[in-house]
Amino acid sequence: MTNNVLYESNLKSLKLRHRGKVRDIYDIDDRHMLIVTSDRLSAFDVVLPDPIPGKGAVLTAMSNFWFARTRSIVPNQLTDIALDKVVTDPAERRQLDGRAVVVRKLKALPIEAIVRGYLVGSGWKEYQKTGTVCGIKLPAGLREADKLPQPLFTPSTKAAVGMHDENISFEKAQELIGKELADKVRDTAIAVYNECAAFALTHGIIIADTKFEFGLDENGKLTLIDEVLTPDSSRFWPADSYKPGANPPSFDKQFVRDYLESLGWNKKPPAPKLPLEVVTKTAQKYHEALTRLIG
Repeated sequence: MTNNVLYESNLKSLKLRHRGKVRDIYDIDDRHMLIVTSDRLSAFDVVLPDPIPGKGAVLTAMSNFWFARTRSIVPNQLTDIALDKVVTDPAERRQLDGRAVVVRKLKALPIEAIVRGYLVGSGWKEYQKTGTVCGIKLPAGLREADKLPQPLFTPSTKAAVGMHDENISFEKAQELIGKELADKVRDTAIAVYNECAAFALTHGIIIADTKFEFGLDENGKLTLIDEVLTPDSSRFWPADSYKPGANPPSFDKQFVRDYLESLGWNKKPPAPKLPLEVVTKTAQKYHEALTRLIG
């Protein structure tokens, strides 16, 4: 695992296509891009000023692991093009150590595919008020962090940097991308979640919920893109201390969210700085999640 801390990549040999909340994307040619996963951390859709050391390498290793594991369910963005074929300058390659992948250019869908396996977070808040999660009626009497009767697909819009994602109904997702494609996204997202959540549980991790992104290739084939089941895109709980009735401790950035909530921050830029203790503890949680899952 790399010890380099990278808040923002700076490659002169490739054209920067987009700088997202966490990832910097560079054009390689008409068919391929380079994705660099930085150590930036976003919370409440705002990029924080302090990087989490090693985070980008953890996210890359974990995503690559899940991409390989789910290839039989859905194709993904990865190519077998070696990094040194794309970035030949040794100094530039050092920025990318363990945190960059060459991927196919695909047409990203304008929704995020969220799968919830447990009642927690915004879903729990809504359930307490209305007995629903994203408008989906649930049985009465559920507790915070209870496992849901079956995983729920609750799509959202994709927000730009500094903006907030918004939950939408499945019917709205069908309007945005078409009924057939929305059905396929839902079914594929749930299948990937079920496969990976079952595997993670055998390694002592509960995946409470997660966010997937999908794109279409040149033939219109649904393809898994971006990141998969990382501590950034998912809620990971240690199975050995899981107990319904309260929000369990986690291996993901919920630790940072809880700290920020304690400040009374309005969740708008600029974000407050993180104390060294919070940065260090968050880095440890990310690394522990990776170690538990894949050693």
